[in-house]
Amino acid sequence: QVQLQESGPGLVEPSQTLSLTCAVSGGSITNNNYYWTWIRQPLGKGLEWIGYITDRGTTYYSPSLKSRTSISRDTANNQFSLQLSSVLPEDTAVYYCAKLEKQDDDYVIAPWGQGTQVTVSS
Repeated sequence: QVQLQESGPGLVEPSQTLSLTCAVSGGSITNNNYYWTWIRQPLGKGLEWIGYITDRGTTYYSPSLKSRTSISRDTANNQFSLQLSSVLPEDTAVYYCAKLEKQDDDYVIAPWGQGTQVTVSS
């Protein structure tokens, strides 16, 4: 069964780059049935999709974050990463990685990692 776990610094200073890594077990990030996504949730607010990377390494980003976002992968270690540059306090959120899979006529985002709190503050 696929499991995901986020890791990275919990505190980032404004204007710096937020960097997180998602370790994947139980499934390969090069499996052509899956995409690998990043999602965040600010305190008291809804979920926001950040972007995803495909089995081939193609990336897609939310238009609102595209200019600051980079998702990459490390196939040797079966993990993928998020970099969000020029962060602001508004980027403070719980960040999740998750698997995206097409099932029947829908795309299912599951499973998710447990999430990691990232605070942007000086």
